[in-house]
Amino acid sequence: MAKRFLKQVLTVGLVLALCLGGPGMSAWAMTDQQQLVMEVWRIVNRSYLDESFNHQNWWFIRQRVLRQPLSDWETTYEAVQNMLATLEDPYTRFLPPQQYQSLQTNTTGELLGVGLQIAKDEEASVLRVIAPIEGSPAEAAGLLPRDKILKINGTPTTGLTLDQAATRMRGAIGTQVTLTVGRTDQPPFDLNLVRDQISLNPVSAELRSAAGLPEFGYIRLSQFNGKAVAELKAAIQDLEAQGAAGYILDLRNNPGGLLQAGIEVARLWLDRGTVVYTVNRQGMLGSFDATGPALTADPLVVLVNQGTASASEILAGALQDNARAQLIGDVTFGKGLIQSLFDLSDGSGLAVTVAKYETPNHRDINRQGIQPDQIVTAEPIPRSQFGETADAQYQAAVELLAQSAQTSLYASTGSDLGDEL
Repeated sequence: MAKRFLKQVLTVGLVLALCLGGPGMSAWAMTDQQQLVMEVWRIVNRSYLDESFNHQNWWFIRQRVLRQPLSDWETTYEAVQNMLATLEDPYTRFLPPQQYQSLQTNTTGELLGVGLQIAKDEEASVLRVIAPIEGSPAEAAGLLPRDKILKINGTPTTGLTLDQAATRMRGAIGTQVTLTVGRTDQPPFDLNLVRDQISLNPVSAELRSAAGLPEFGYIRLSQFNGKAVAELKAAIQDLEAQGAAGYILDLRNNPGGLLQAGIEVARLWLDRGTVVYTVNRQGMLGSFDATGPALTADPLVVLVNQGTASASEILAGALQDNARAQLIGDVTFGKGLIQSLFDLSDGSGLAVTVAKYETPNHRDINRQGIQPDQIVTAEPIPRSQFGETADAQYQAAVELLAQSAQTSLYASTGSDLGDEL
């Protein structure tokens, strides 16, 4: 019995040694390339939302990668990307140093390329446009939310990851890229875009007037980058000083950005209440709450469409569920997953899906989107016409704001009369 037990122990030890690669694979003897694989594996192992790792043995996948000849960084980066591809999650991805630097620049205020936010339709494996960035070559060319990008310079996008597609669209200023676009009820067509440097100014705001309505603030928020919170706060304060009696916040074609920026923007409008719940892989709920006071209590209408995604949906859901604003437009994009960015030792980065979010009323909007209070379906128009006469959704928002302002005025007057009586 003792001999049999000893034999089993020795067998298990031998199997483990073979799986780990023997003494030459100890941590201190690993190459820099192998260390990077281990670094990526550990982050995903402890942070990834799906603890089943797409119903596969995540440890075994690591060992399979480590047994490959990782002789240079290019080979290693490809191996890491293939390892992550087994998760079948387009948002969990490896970013080589140059791509990672480009992403960090994007979130802080500048971008080089065509100015297109894209997503991968997981079920159909189709590359879709979330929204073109304001003032970008993609917007000037007429790309619309939910357009399909079928080819990039003649290469089909079906087998490309998000980052591979983005890399093919990036390039030197003045160079051209051809996108083959699929659009509902139209045959595929080609668009030639000239790459450029894009300045990301997320906020535009002005005081406006309309018949039967006191002056109001019209604010367009194009994305949630590092400038968004400070610029929006300054815009609201300026409009308040000018006497704005209500607001229209335009989140159409806003593809999102930084989660924390979305939360902080919601806090500018809310005195109290939950902004968003996050749910990790253990099912544990976290929450972010309003900290008050809000910058204004004036009536608020929010414009959304199919290009309203991610952090924009967090903001729209928070304002809707807390009865702070009414939403007008189309059902939003439906991206309810949260990624964290991790710095890696070689200067590259790792984006990992770490949680999903729910609105204050515990709505899971991933792949479903947020339903506006008032659906106003309109033909797509250029962003340059947002907020103008031809903008049916904006005109509906003005009408609703007029009703809200009138209701608010009546409530205030009735209260005063009650005090006098």
